[in-house]
Amino acid sequence: MRDPYKTLGVRQDADVDEIKAAWRTMAKAVHPDHNRDDPTATARFAEIGRAYETLKDPKKRSRYDQVTNMSSSAKGNGPTIMQQRQAAREAEERAKVARANAERVMEELARAAAQKAQKAASAAASASAAAAAKASSSTAQPPPSGTASAGDAAAAPETAEDMVERIFGARAAAAPGEKPASAQPASEPAEAEVVDAGPDGAEPAVATSAIAAIIGLPPFAILTSFVRRITGIAPPAQEKAPEIAAEARITLDDIISNRWITVPLADGKEVRFQAAGGMGDGYVVRLKGQGLKLQGMLRGDVAVTVHLEPHERFAVKGSDLHATLPVTIENAVLGWETTIEGPRGPVVVNVPAWSGSDHTIRITGEGLPDETGGKGDLVVELRLMLWEKPDHKMTDLMRSMKDGLFL
Repeated sequence: MRDPYKTLGVRQDADVDEIKAAWRTMAKAVHPDHNRDDPTATARFAEIGRAYETLKDPKKRSRYDQVTNMSSSAKGNGPTIMQQRQAAREAEERAKVARANAERVMEELARAAAQKAQKAASAAASASAAAAAKASSSTAQPPPSGTASAGDAAAAPETAEDMVERIFGARAAAAPGEKPASAQPASEPAEAEVVDAGPDGAEPAVATSAIAAIIGLPPFAILTSFVRRITGIAPPAQEKAPEIAAEARITLDDIISNRWITVPLADGKEVRFQAAGGMGDGYVVRLKGQGLKLQGMLRGDVAVTVHLEPHERFAVKGSDLHATLPVTIENAVLGWETTIEGPRGPVVVNVPAWSGSDHTIRITGEGLPDETGGKGDLVVELRLMLWEKPDHKMTDLMRSMKDGLFL
């Protein structure tokens, strides 16, 4: 289809009133009744009507603008495929730097935890020796019940949760929705990581779940997971690539035969969908996961707007097909049985006696398939026709009936 903006002579940012005024002016100028000597007047008038139908509907106008923008991008007026790939490579380089930074942060935390554990083990050994010397003395007094000695306090190593709380504050020790280590049942110990024992052979210290769980993640997710533990923010959903808009023209025979329709895209690729019942003019077919594929994003969709080509015998209204049957006067008065060509072959039509013009006959199940698996109807509209040449007997009969003279 030709550019509707150029057809109506309006700007791309024109409002609805401006578009309507331009259509009225041009429709009057090229109307076939005013240009009977111009053989192209009918085609020009139809083109103006199609352009107005596209631009007056906000949805159709938006889809057309999207298709135009995609075509311009493919021709070099927007980011090309090579530019998109270059941007993806640059994003990957930035991701590598972020991963390296996250690994360095975690290495520093692990090194600090190991040094703290070694100091705690040495302090525990010294406290044990001092306690043994004090117990051998006869004047030693037992400490009051319910209190902890200085050596016991020194022997307790700083856990990962304590370290996180000391560095980042109390919110990091237990993120929302997580139980602290002290709240876990005794039968279900927290996940632990063993740290090497000190040089004096003391028992190895244990770093509990917080740091171990973070270190076990992939390098790029370490820093983001650590921040989410601190702030309590849920991980965001993966973003989806932008949708591609396309258009396809189908025929009534395509829908009846359920044919596969191939749709070319602006980047040279093709997608396919199967024509089915309910696909009227303006119907949108959404093809999931067949659109743009960008680094770090879910693959986008393709939205195909269907345009149904006019048929020479049938008009489509939903899942019903409408056809016109000419009937002569005698057949309309006396009744008539005839055969017409339906969408799938010959169909018998019984015209009742005394059927006037615009009388409709509905033939069940001879329409298009619908979305529920059923079929619409074939609706035959009668059109009363005179004979090709005047008949004197019929003329006299009509005159006598009009004047009230019955023989």
